[in-house]
Amino acid sequence: MRGRIPFLRRSPAEGRVPAEGRVPAKGRSPLTAGSRRVIALNNGFQLLFNLLWWMPVFYAYQREAGLSDAQIFGIQSIYYIAFCLFEIPTGLVADRIGARNCLRAGAVVMTAANLAPVLSPDYTGFLVHFLAIAAGRSLTSGAASAYLYDALHAEGADDHYLRAEGTARALGLAAKVVCWPLVGPLMAVSRPTPYVLSAASAAASLACVMALPRLAGNAESETGERRSGVWKEAGGALRHLRRSPWLALVMVQGVAVFTLSRICQVNLFQPILIDQGIPETSHGSVLAAVTVAEAVGAARPQWLGRRLKPLTMVSGLSLAMAVSLAGITLGGPLAAVALLCLFSAVTGFAYPIQRKLVNDAVPKGAPRATLLSVESIIDRAVCAVVAVAAGAYLSAGRMDALLWHSAAVTAAVMVTVHLAVLIGRPRRPHAARTDREERQEAVGHAPRR
Repeated sequence: MRGRIPFLRRSPAEGRVPAEGRVPAKGRSPLTAGSRRVIALNNGFQLLFNLLWWMPVFYAYQREAGLSDAQIFGIQSIYYIAFCLFEIPTGLVADRIGARNCLRAGAVVMTAANLAPVLSPDYTGFLVHFLAIAAGRSLTSGAASAYLYDALHAEGADDHYLRAEGTARALGLAAKVVCWPLVGPLMAVSRPTPYVLSAASAAASLACVMALPRLAGNAESETGERRSGVWKEAGGALRHLRRSPWLALVMVQGVAVFTLSRICQVNLFQPILIDQGIPETSHGSVLAAVTVAEAVGAARPQWLGRRLKPLTMVSGLSLAMAVSLAGITLGGPLAAVALLCLFSAVTGFAYPIQRKLVNDAVPKGAPRATLLSVESIIDRAVCAVVAVAAGAYLSAGRMDALLWHSAAVTAAVMVTVHLAVLIGRPRRPHAARTDREERQEAVGHAPRR
């Protein structure tokens, strides 16, 4: 459909009568009863599956269990490596048995993972816990997005995917803001409570997955058709990636969003606050504020409007994230908190747009979950390298240089991606376009209609 932004285009379902008399938002097709069910269950799954009550206290919890710092951070290192190793096979599993079945397996594994520290509160128990967490999350990382995208497509509600993805993320973040402050008082009653509640949440997420409808025409349709071997499927996914330079460019662009958000929110959050002289007693309040900011952005990515193409939007948002981090070096504590909130709000806007952009770029007939797992591996591999570099910067006392260099590298990546689009003009997988339209889209302008 020419002259329209891909993730805002209207679907063939526009002619349907909205169920229950609801009037669809302007520019979007009506939601059917089936699509509303899928969105509601996906919201419940994403909220409950990712509600890790132990997150604010796991370091202190492991210290109290007798683990040393070397053991704690060693387990974290093993976790990241395991996550990367699990991504490809779990993506292949999702494409072979169906995304819905893969989500079920992930919820079961996550439930068991959260019970491991309760049953064995020692080094072995925590190692098993994090290895199982890596397995559970890798089972769902690509499958959840693939299922939601395909389910809404089957209902003729493609143009609702962006908002559905963002809303699910926003609800999950809001739940953390509400629940995390309760962890301390609950631990005073029973020390293992955060892990028990995390297991209960994962089990409840399984109930949401069990209620998801079957998707016809995919791997879980039980047609009895013989499937090709795992290695053949993996090779096929890589061939699709090699033959789709547009998909490769979209994945490369998304690296900046994931790496900046992960490094800032996990590795640099407390070092930044400490460097600004913000007392540790206030760190929880700041974390709640930035989480609320991200939730607001994730819930309303459509506020950015329709004038810019998704590729240009993500590039601009990535640059805004980098500039926000670099700006922290120029102000005091209040400015740092404000910029962290801005950074998180921009992250909230960027994530659902990037997810939609990647899903749209997957060629027709390609193994979607496997390709999304490939993207996840790329993101985490780059993040692992950046984390090592960040540690070196911090050890040398060069926090300011780290933030400025991060902004410079992000800008370089964004410029490189757009030069590749302008020079190579890789073709989108959905519809043929004229050369003139492709040039206009590459620079972020839609042709007049």
